[in-house]
Amino acid sequence: MSERPSSNRRGLRGDSVDLNPLFARPGESAEVPLFSLPDDEMLPETAYQIVHDEAMLDGNARLNLATFVGTWMEPEANRLYAETVDKNMIDKDEYPQTAAIEERCWRMLAELWHEPDPAHAIGTSTIGSSEACMLAGLAFKRRWQQARRAAGKSTEKPNLVMSSAVQVCWEKFCNYFEVEARYVPVTNEHRVLDGHRLEDYVDENTIGVVAIMGVTYTGAYEPVAQIAAALDAIEASTGLDVRIHVDGASGGMIAPFLQPELEWDFRLPRVSSINTSAHKYGLVYPGLGWVLWRTAAELPEELVFRVSYLGGDMPTFALNFSRPGAQVLLQYYTFLRLGRAGYTAVQSATRDVAMYLSGEIAKMGPFELWSDGSDIPVFAWALRPDPERKWDLDDLSDRLRAHGWLVPAYPMPADLDTVTVQRIVVRNGLGRNLARDLLADIRKAVDYLDSLDAPPPAPVAKAGFHH
Repeated sequence: MSERPSSNRRGLRGDSVDLNPLFARPGESAEVPLFSLPDDEMLPETAYQIVHDEAMLDGNARLNLATFVGTWMEPEANRLYAETVDKNMIDKDEYPQTAAIEERCWRMLAELWHEPDPAHAIGTSTIGSSEACMLAGLAFKRRWQQARRAAGKSTEKPNLVMSSAVQVCWEKFCNYFEVEARYVPVTNEHRVLDGHRLEDYVDENTIGVVAIMGVTYTGAYEPVAQIAAALDAIEASTGLDVRIHVDGASGGMIAPFLQPELEWDFRLPRVSSINTSAHKYGLVYPGLGWVLWRTAAELPEELVFRVSYLGGDMPTFALNFSRPGAQVLLQYYTFLRLGRAGYTAVQSATRDVAMYLSGEIAKMGPFELWSDGSDIPVFAWALRPDPERKWDLDDLSDRLRAHGWLVPAYPMPADLDTVTVQRIVVRNGLGRNLARDLLADIRKAVDYLDSLDAPPPAPVAKAGFHH
């Protein structure tokens, strides 16, 4: 009989978590392996304390100006979240009311995005806008394949046209689902996809064009109406009917309230589908996105699966199966709680802070703005050329990190990758007081860097916030 391993056995790399004796119960181990299951059980209070103490070493989410994802909701929402965290969105037979609320939410979005015939629209919740984008891309690809087969043509080598500044989820879609990515480069003259020379990228194998309402790099809107007009001209000259998917991950919940006159949504007949991230400016905790199609006919039926083994006949179109239903209820709570007036007030306040910050940063000598936060509350800036300067934006990012602020610096996409920008994402919760503190820290950091006689040491490799 083999000898039973010691309950104090260490992890794969000889690492373990030490337990404070104050929390250890009689007979419990004082060490827990990091990379293998403990041999013995422990009391729930002890397990809680270990995880609690580890998690508190994460950064302060309100100082993270790199992420678009919201991290705060009201106490009532937290209570609702705790009450509904066990709901499984896929199991519509057990949770029919949650399923009904999901439909109410996407129908509200259909109205918000000026769906001309809401009775014929179709939509679904997703884990986030990445899944939503992939579903929209799959619908594009399958419709293109159906049309090509009906015409007796090859279905090989589909392509998707988009800006080189798209979010990485579109690169993933093209990679995972074998679609050629055709990137229209951004330039100083054309900083977003605006329809310029679109005819050079669109052909009979193009499944669709992606337009972004809030480019990740700068926060700027791409002019969807202008892109649609370029595609109208292409159809008039070639007969190619190419549709648009609007990636409204952020702008989909900003434009309806702050720029209601802007035509970017289903008001444009060429827009086939739209997605948004509920956990960004939809003001819900992480884990929820939405995607809508103008009509059910634009979502090929062959992509919809029907399952009966959970009870009932449940149609599903998703990359995931089981997933949380609580966030859907949180979205409905937020829709009820804020309404149009509330969303307008919250988004306006956020944009005001972004415009205030960008205006103050523009006044600082070293910087020139790439965007000002007037589209979505996101803006970016670059350094003005100065051969005497001994530091760059990576050095400034590193100095701000020492104060707890995460303000990323990164190169622009291909064809502009010699330009490095720094970006701030203003989310609900970053108010004027915190903004003033941030500006004070930026000024101190710039003064310090300007005072150096030599370039500062290269910043430590970015591994996330640490204490």
